[in-house]
Amino acid sequence: MHATFPPRLVPEQHWPGSSPPAGKVSVPRLIGAVALGCSLLFAGISHLTVARQEFQAQVPPWFPLDKDTVVLASGVVEISLGAALIVLRERRVPVGLFAAGFFVLIFPGNISQYVTRTDGFGLNTDRARLVRLYFQPVLVVWALWSTGAWKELRAALRRGNRRA
Repeated sequence: MHATFPPRLVPEQHWPGSSPPAGKVSVPRLIGAVALGCSLLFAGISHLTVARQEFQAQVPPWFPLDKDTVVLASGVVEISLGAALIVLRERRVPVGLFAAGFFVLIFPGNISQYVTRTDGFGLNTDRARLVRLYFQPVLVVWALWSTGAWKELRAALRRGNRRA
């Protein structure tokens, strides 16, 4: 026998490709997901409006696309994720996984801002930019915890290990 990779997040009794039922969610997790959703909505709207130039500071100079295009596209993604975290409670696990993945994907921009010493959002010292780097893993954990995705990942890994 062997473990499946990636581990199945969907138990056998569900239709292929469907998400597990939402079930009950704790009040702290619900508050956490809504708060993260609101934060993403605010950030996404800011990408498209008042903070476009500030967000361009986080696009690495080596990235092959136009900085404004990247900022606009990431703003749309943030708005979509924020709305999904608030509204799509029955799909919270995949939304949490996508949000965590998004935070991982944009991390190189934060690293670039630190390495290139690019000011933006009041991050005008090396220390401020370094502290910002430590907040990104918090966002990943926040997305996974508040949506129950962390719990589902652990359960899927246990199921996979039992099959091995």
